[in-house]
Amino acid sequence: MRTKFVAGNWKMNTTLSEAKALAAAVAKGVSPTCPVIVAVCPPFPWLAAVGEVVSGSPVALGAQDVHFEKKGAYTGEVSPAMLKEAGCKYVIIGHSERRHQLGESDAAVNHKVHTALEEGMHVILCMGETLAERERNLQERVFQRQVYAACAGLSDEQFSRLTIAYEPVWAIGTGKVATPEQAQTAHAFVRERLRVVYGAPIANAVSILYGGSVTPENAAGLLHQPDVDGALVGGASLKADQFLAIANAATAP
Repeated sequence: MRTKFVAGNWKMNTTLSEAKALAAAVAKGVSPTCPVIVAVCPPFPWLAAVGEVVSGSPVALGAQDVHFEKKGAYTGEVSPAMLKEAGCKYVIIGHSERRHQLGESDAAVNHKVHTALEEGMHVILCMGETLAERERNLQERVFQRQVYAACAGLSDEQFSRLTIAYEPVWAIGTGKVATPEQAQTAHAFVRERLRVVYGAPIANAVSILYGGSVTPENAAGLLHQPDVDGALVGGASLKADQFLAIANAATAP
């Protein structure tokens, strides 16, 4: 059975003092016996400080991006080894804001996925369709293209450290959210594509999170769908009580 997973993507928010206070509140609110994997992904400058705050707690540390090379003359970039030394276990790759605002290609996402996994990290791979693509009923083509491109060449062992996050672009930061039925349909399609290409053991083991205006109010309906294995939380992750409520919703029967 797949373990529920709730990760907070803080994006380009918080001061250092706010980040430490938020991390402390989240760490305090997650029980050592919590059956849900919980992670926070602060901005790069706060990784080490937040890592110290959550050290010894059940809360894992993640980063919001990584470069596709392991080292070298890449001004302003951050390598997987640097993230690991800062205490990161997870890294988000392919978020729609990077794909659509910064021009990150499917090939670049695949390169980053390989490099991060080769360096021993766990990857949260983001995918999802724009509003225009959904209105033209192209979402399944988008899912298939993004998943196949990002996962090309991965080994079975590497798949064991891969989590997919379905984030409909039209629901990110807009207050709109996919219905539980829309989320389930998308997740089931992605899992079926994984089954066709990589086999049932991988398809059944890979966790698929939902992201896109997740709140304490809508979390339970989303997280109790059979193929929704957790949430990648944006705005609500900046408030400890809301983020913890979402994590608790994942544990409720």
